[in-house]
Amino acid sequence: MSLLLDVVLTGGGYLVGSIATAILVARALGLGDPRLSGSGNPGATNILRIGGRKAALLTLLGDLIKGVVPIVIARLLGLEDWALAAVALATFLGHLYPVFFGFRGGKGVATALGILLALLPVLGLSVLGLWILVFAVTRVSSMAALLAAIGAVPIVFAVPPETSMRVLIMVLVPLILWRHRSNIRRLLDGSESPFKKR
Repeated sequence: MSLLLDVVLTGGGYLVGSIATAILVARALGLGDPRLSGSGNPGATNILRIGGRKAALLTLLGDLIKGVVPIVIARLLGLEDWALAAVALATFLGHLYPVFFGFRGGKGVATALGILLALLPVLGLSVLGLWILVFAVTRVSSMAALLAAIGAVPIVFAVPPETSMRVLIMVLVPLILWRHRSNIRRLLDGSESPFKKR
């Protein structure tokens, strides 16, 4: 029964992760498919560019919440650490490759943050603080995301989580870097656009 529960919640995490908040928000607000506009990424940053702050905030909150909810449910039902890590990874992969939207998802930063806040609040808040600091200095969302993701690695080894949580981070971070490969190329050639202060 325990194994069945682990499998069901892992599958449920993937399905929750597959709820593409950016696409749903864009449809509700008549913005069209964000995968066909701006950067083509169904995430809060692209929604901000094509739909404004309200749409971006709704997208950000939705992506955060869908990272939190499967973990909270799994904890309440008593899943062990390795099973929690599996639920977390499945939720993240659902965001990247959503079954409901042709497996074309976002880059996973907000959902990963929600996962970290639910699993390891100290790590989650540290990563969030690092993102805010880098963005405040550079105004480049992708650079903030990349440095926050990379920064999660030494932080997770400085706090006392279970080994499963460290393994999870070592899987999530390369996936985030891979999903940002086009941003990395633009950062290297100087063509990545910063947000203008208003």
